[in-house]
Amino acid sequence: MRNVVISLALTALLFGDAGAASDISATPECDRTCLYRFIDNYLEALVHHDPLRLPWAEHGRFTENNVALQIGDGLWGTATGLGDYRLKFADPESGQVGIFGVVKESSASSMFAVRMKIEHQRISELETLVYRLADAGRTGIQSLFTEPQPVEKPILLENVSEAQRRSREHMIAIADGYFDTLQLNDGTLHTQFDENCNRSENGLQTTNNPALTSRPITRLGCEAQFKLGFYRYDDRLRARRYPLVDEERGLVLAAVFIDHSGRLGTYELTDGTVVESPWHRPHSLCMLELFKIVDGRIRQIEAVFINVPYGMASPWLPE
Repeated sequence: MRNVVISLALTALLFGDAGAASDISATPECDRTCLYRFIDNYLEALVHHDPLRLPWAEHGRFTENNVALQIGDGLWGTATGLGDYRLKFADPESGQVGIFGVVKESSASSMFAVRMKIEHQRISELETLVYRLADAGRTGIQSLFTEPQPVEKPILLENVSEAQRRSREHMIAIADGYFDTLQLNDGTLHTQFDENCNRSENGLQTTNNPALTSRPITRLGCEAQFKLGFYRYDDRLRARRYPLVDEERGLVLAAVFIDHSGRLGTYELTDGTVVESPWHRPHSLCMLELFKIVDGRIRQIEAVFINVPYGMASPWLPE
């Protein structure tokens, strides 16, 4: 019943004043400050469980963890607070804005990623991924997973100099080359990495991290991991989207699925070491991944991903 009430209220909000809508359509495009205001207002509305605080487009769409939901459902009903980590990025050209952060539901904290599209000063698309420890089979408080500190990665907050920037198309090609490298990884590189490249997955640093003794591969850097061919078990990188490019900051937001068929047993790395695949069942990962690109090379990678049924389709792509 609550969702029905919200739906009816949203309809009234959207259609109640045609004249106002006409005025809005004539307003200038949303710049970075404007886009950040939308994401800040969204976060405020989220913790108050009140989507009606926001202006929605007539055919506004909302997904959570790759499932289309009514606006006001899902995290809208359970969010109780936010963590300190809030990495914002924006693409005024496409009218899109995003954030990687921490959301709280009662006593649990979760990494989450948000992509929002603004058209004529209204929200037309809202895409969220929430990595909940309980859903991933983990319990207890893991501050390393849930409360990364922005000061640890200043590179993500810095603008890229004009000399070190690349075109939107070039930046997307670099990110796409990363997924080509990851797919059936055999040691061949299809992109370029900065020597100081690091990757964080659901708040956990998975490169140059010798402290993660359960996964020895994490001792290596980005390029070294891929040259070793460790990720051979990633069968397919599909449904790739690049909806947001923050040229000023050198950031590309990608949406992608990684399919694991589970068929691979043992395999040989490029150094001759024989290892066993960690996956022995078909499943997929649904991911929002952010790439920092400086001077044509990947400098930092931030990813939020969840497990989904094998081969699950994206509601943001045509059938």
